[in-house]
Amino acid sequence: MTTMTIRVPDALEKEHDETIRLIAAKLYEAGKLKLREAAEMCQMEKWDFAEILILYGVHYLDESAAEDLETYNHAQSG
Repeated sequence: MTTMTIRVPDALEKEHDETIRLIAAKLYEAGKLKLREAAEMCQMEKWDFAEILILYGVHYLDESAAEDLETYNHAQSG
């Protein structure tokens, strides 16, 4: 992964993680990132990031997301 530096207002300094999650969610929604890539950007597991998408009103567009959630749910129940 490449590191980028962006300039944001000082008010977002305390919201660093949330800002990264929002950017990753919107890039995923735009089809620029796969679920795995967006999750990596946030240093999260795919199924944890899938929950973040719900918070931002982003629907699963990647078929692998549904498969990953099914695998996660199966692991939790077993």
